[in-house]
Formats: sequence, structure tokens, C-alpha cells
Amino acid sequence: MIAFVKGKIEFLAVDYCIIDNNGLGYRVFMPAPQLSRLTLGQEVKAYTYMAVRDDAIHLYGFLSREYYQLFMQLITVSGIGPKVALGILAGAKVDEFYLAVQSRDLKFLTKLPGIGKKTAERMLLELKDKLGTLDGADLEFSDSTGTTTGTVLDEAIEALVALGYNNSEIIPTIKKIEGRESMSTEDVIRKALKLMAGRN
Repeated sequence: MIAFVKGKIEFLAVDYCIIDNNGLGYRVFMPAPQLSRLTLGQEVKAYTYMAVRDDAIHLYGFLSREYYQLFMQLITVSGIGPKVALGILAGAKVDEFYLAVQSRDLKFLTKLPGIGKKTAERMLLELKDKLGTLDGADLEFSDSTGTTTGTVLDEAIEALVALGYNNSEIIPTIKKIEGRESMSTEDVIRKALKLMAGRN
């Protein structure tokens, strides 16, 4: 399996690029937002996944390990192949997708290319425990016994989503809350609402 390809961009297309590695050209399919960052002649390193089928061998590549790791998680979900996973990564940033899964945001997930309600529900079921909480300990909270838990965070996010806020608003706001580790769910929600309303 080809773990990564390093070389110069020889050609750019709508859904793939060709990377010249010592005279050998690799056609690498990428999400559109990542392709848009590339220019001809640019030196790049793409983390790749090789999909082998009866009629073709395709390389899917990503400019960061975060996108690669999420792609690898996505293709473990029943019914999601490399092309659908690539479409998901074209429609969502890594942190936005993680937050959508953690907050069970079906509305966000069903807006992604090729994702209907049943597929979104399946992703929530199969990925929630695998993905963990966004940014790990940075967004974990402590309960009354001092044990670190993600329950307060999950409940606060779900409540804020239900109130109509989107993922890109919620996570930066929660990060700004000082002393959040010792707060209750209600206190986190109340403080987050004040911050998002511009009242400190």
C-alpha cells in the first residue's frame, strides 16, 4: 500500500491532481477544497489510501493527517465508499464534522454530498465512539467527583444546536469559557449564550 506520495504537481483537474515523483506520475483524487490550494509545480506531500477494485486502482490523497484519518474512519461506515467519503470531506472541515457527530447534528450531516437521513444516522451510530470528543482534553469537563467526562460538553452542544446555533459558532465559544471544567451543563449553556450574544 502507498502510504504517501511526495513530489511536484504536474497537472490539476476538477477532482484529482497528478504528482510527479522522480518521473513517475501518480493520479491522486482529493477533496475540492484541498485541490484548490495547489498550484502547478508546487512541491507537496499527500497522505494516500489505495482503493483496489476489479476494474481499477485509485489513489485518494490528503494534504494533512487529520483529513486522511477522518477519511479512513468514514470508509469503515457501512455503505460509505471512498468516493462518498471524499464528497463528505469536500463539504465539511474536519472539526466541523467531528462536532456534528458529537452533537448528533443530523441537519448538518444530511447537507453533505451523497448523505441522506439513513446514512447520516448510520454514521452517528458507527462513528460516535470511534471519533471521541473534538480536541480531546481541551474540551473535556470534570463532573462533581472530579472524573473527566464528555457528558457536560455533549449535553451543552446538543442544547445549543437545538436552539439553532451551528457548529462553527458553538465550539469556539465553548473554548472561550473560563472555568468550564467545574461548570454544570446549565452554566455552560448560559455562559455560551451570553458570549454568542456579545454579553460577557
